[in-house]
Amino acid sequence: MAARGIAERARTLLIRIALVVVLVLLLLSDSHWRDSDSLLTLIFPLGIFLAAIGAVGRLWCSVYISGYKTNRLITDGPYAMCRNPLYFFSLIGVVGVALVTETLVIPVVLFAGFVFYYPSVVLGEERRLAEIHGQAYEDYCRQTPRFFPSLAALSEPEEYMVRPAIIRKSFIDAIWFVWGVAVIELIKALHDTGVLPVYLTLY
Repeated sequence: MAARGIAERARTLLIRIALVVVLVLLLLSDSHWRDSDSLLTLIFPLGIFLAAIGAVGRLWCSVYISGYKTNRLITDGPYAMCRNPLYFFSLIGVVGVALVTETLVIPVVLFAGFVFYYPSVVLGEERRLAEIHGQAYEDYCRQTPRFFPSLAALSEPEEYMVRPAIIRKSFIDAIWFVWGVAVIELIKALHDTGVLPVYLTLY
């Protein structure tokens, strides 16, 4: 239990460090494509679209998992489509927010970081769930994809009990994608007005 807590704190610290590095990079740089007529300017609306999907998807997952993360095997809603929908929607949201920068470098870097880091996290969580839930989890794994959702497998109960205090915090965590878009747009405006100097141009 203590080891798991240390791992979670280390993961949180690593994510925060990565976010600070990306923020500093954004403060010092601007997009090569922002003033061009290139089709790459279309990545901004695509980014907004993906960020919205990520936020809504995380909220949906939070309804099902909040308060039940370890003591109950969740197999309904998004968890009927894949075993790790929270990470799936997080990846979509992260890439979406990154695309709002109207660069290719930042989305690629964040996507690569996610692909490099999260598989080990997922495997660790799966081992823990297998220890807790035994055969029921093994059966769930055989029936449900690990990461990419199967829409045909979606099933939802007519009623579902949630814990408001826990889900409220989850909602706040989920909408950081919206805040991320707002921060990026603010930085762009500060660059345009000359308040923030630009030292780098990112492709």
